[in-house]
Amino acid sequence: MEPPAPQRRVTIVDVARHAQVSTTAVSKVLRNAYGASPEMRAKVRRAIDELGYRPNAAARGLRGQTYTIGVMLPDIRNPFFPEILDGITDHLAETDYQVFLGPGGCNDEKAEARVTDAMIDRGMDGIILIAPVSSRARLERIASAVPAVVVGRHGHSTVYDTVTDDDVAGAAMLVGHLVDLGHRRIAHIEHHETDPTRIAEMPNAQRADGYRHAMRSLGLAEEIDIVSTTYTQEGGYEGAKQLLARPRRPTAVFAGADIVAMGVLEALTEAGLSVPGDISVAGYDNTTFASFGPISLTSVDQAGHEIGGNAARLLLERIADRRKAPVQVKLSPTLVPRRTTAPPPA
Repeated sequence: MEPPAPQRRVTIVDVARHAQVSTTAVSKVLRNAYGASPEMRAKVRRAIDELGYRPNAAARGLRGQTYTIGVMLPDIRNPFFPEILDGITDHLAETDYQVFLGPGGCNDEKAEARVTDAMIDRGMDGIILIAPVSSRARLERIASAVPAVVVGRHGHSTVYDTVTDDDVAGAAMLVGHLVDLGHRRIAHIEHHETDPTRIAEMPNAQRADGYRHAMRSLGLAEEIDIVSTTYTQEGGYEGAKQLLARPRRPTAVFAGADIVAMGVLEALTEAGLSVPGDISVAGYDNTTFASFGPISLTSVDQAGHEIGGNAARLLLERIADRRKAPVQVKLSPTLVPRRTTAPPPA
């Protein structure tokens, strides 16, 4: 028995005939261009639905637009990044754009370059880079080739837009919460960083600075205690092990991200310590992990969904006008106290 012949692809000409309009009218509706009346749009959309028409992406690309947006994620295991992605996709839901993800390789500049080069080579209309570790020069080369928005980098550029959380304020808010509970020996687990530009721009460095400034302003400069590992569950575990080996262990640990706090909780459980009875623990990002009832992690909410929505909005604006002035959006975080923080043991 011979296999059935492949079904012929529905074309714009078929849509025009079915809707009894010109191909020019169909093209205007597909491009959301000026000149098509509401009645015309409804007629064409109805024909598209009835015929199952799908625009040819390759042909669109030849005309200069593919209606695809690339999103580079540094670490798909971090539960915060899907919240940003949800904000991006929700904002784009009523548009013709489709999102394509590219894992950037955690803190790997070469892996980031491979992903972003592939997105540019495939003609994507714009790119959103989430917490990239690439140099400023590299980011500006990307933004010169394709409209780009950078999420989580605090530096400014003349060619790309940025969306950030006020990480210094968020860290200070968390330290203040712990001090109000009566803690003095408050330790912080940061992501190890050596590059001067990333130290100035990355959220992990900003949070560490916020911790230091808050401790000093509250008269606790001598209690500053920072362990440098990585913003991973493994990094939190190793950082907690180092803190537990101190001659005077802290009464509270501020993990720089919720995923870091996951490792801290693991290490404390392994050591037979209770949270918050023996040690209080707080994270940052307010992920679904933090709100999970049995965990109930105190955290800082930096509104990941809102970050993603703003990034998508700015990217669409830049796709529409490459020459517009760059925009920097900085969101205000909020503290979400839960059961992992309490007064220190007497």
